[in-house]
Amino acid sequence: MKKSVLLISALMMVLSLPAKDIFVSLSTGKNKNPGTKAAPYKNLWKAIAVAKANDVIHIAEGVYPGKMKCGWFKLTQPVSLIGGYSADFSKRNPVVHKTLFQPRNEHNDKKAGAQGILHIEMDRSPMKAPKGFHMVIDGIIFDDGFASSFHATKGKPAGFDTGMWLEGPAYNRTADKFPSANRYSIYTASASRGEGDLTIANCTFVNGSNYAVNVNWFKGKVAILNNVFCNNRMLSVNVNCSNGRVKLDWECAYNTILFTWSRLNDLADMGFAIRNNSNCNANIHNNIIGLNVLTGFDNTKGNPKQKKTKLDNNIFFLNRESDVQMTVSPSIAKVRVDSFEDLEGTDGIESIEGNIDLKDPAVFKGRINAKYLNAFLSMKYSEKTKLDPGKCNALRSVLGLPLQGTIKTKVDMYANRYPMADALKLFGAVKGFGAQMPR
Repeated sequence: MKKSVLLISALMMVLSLPAKDIFVSLSTGKNKNPGTKAAPYKNLWKAIAVAKANDVIHIAEGVYPGKMKCGWFKLTQPVSLIGGYSADFSKRNPVVHKTLFQPRNEHNDKKAGAQGILHIEMDRSPMKAPKGFHMVIDGIIFDDGFASSFHATKGKPAGFDTGMWLEGPAYNRTADKFPSANRYSIYTASASRGEGDLTIANCTFVNGSNYAVNVNWFKGKVAILNNVFCNNRMLSVNVNCSNGRVKLDWECAYNTILFTWSRLNDLADMGFAIRNNSNCNANIHNNIIGLNVLTGFDNTKGNPKQKKTKLDNNIFFLNRESDVQMTVSPSIAKVRVDSFEDLEGTDGIESIEGNIDLKDPAVFKGRINAKYLNAFLSMKYSEKTKLDPGKCNALRSVLGLPLQGTIKTKVDMYANRYPMADALKLFGAVKGFGAQMPR
């Protein structure tokens, strides 16, 4: 009995230990240091290795490559990452003191073990998984543009550094040793059973080779606040509930989301800024959502009666196909912001008020890369089909079967690399909407 009491007391003491602050500085730290502000670690992977649940890792400016330059980091417990500090931690400004996760193409052979540049995967057992935490990812720049492969000439407008993004084998083995990584920027595994809150704030997601933020959360709340998303593929913000019994509340606010590209260069599918999924209650407000290849907000995934969306006070502009698309049985409605009133009372839409079209595009002068914007707005897609003239097609025609041939596509651009420095200029473009300058 006495041993049991002592064991419980010891356990309570461990559980009540305060969170620890750990410091990392690539330029001034050493891995043999104790990880204090005065004597920081050099490498982030070292800090992650020693961190315990609820610890906070403060990261100074620099390009952090991962262990053995693997290009990714994996968190198996709720640890917060706060970037944007000067080398000596005397100042913090994520736009000025850049904490960069910027993997390189030549290290894509080391990507095994992670589906994201930042991969979060806690215990799969509900009994062992952490509970009651608040995990924060703040002030980090995710740039996958140098890990991707780009065509040397195809889809390369005048003045661009790269041609179009390539998913398959590298076009030029000299320039791109490996194919594009095709991974998420932040990924949380659906098998995780952690019960706590996640906040992603003041970050920049640029040139993502797959979804920028793909959160699969078991229990708690998720907040995506004051981030810039620029030039990512398929989806910029995607939040799923991995708990079949309890709905997930999440907020997406004060983000600037531009140039989300389609899945492939045929521009046929995907290309969404934000998506809400089944068993999720989303509060989406005060964002700037523009220049996305398909639509700004997608509500077609899952059963609309099993989710709720508040879509209020956002600015939409120049989304290529529509500002919102959602299931309005038996079809999919694609709606521009000036017709949002037609969606009031639609299944899953709890509120859709105060959304506006951008009245003054001049607010982005000097903030959006002008060459990129001009090429995007004038982008053309064409397709040529050449049927095989041989006997096989003649027979297929007689039998009413599909004919065989080749298709050649031409697109003016597709997910070409966007200058990271220009993505940072998007902070603070419009007062009260989109990403504000981090404090």
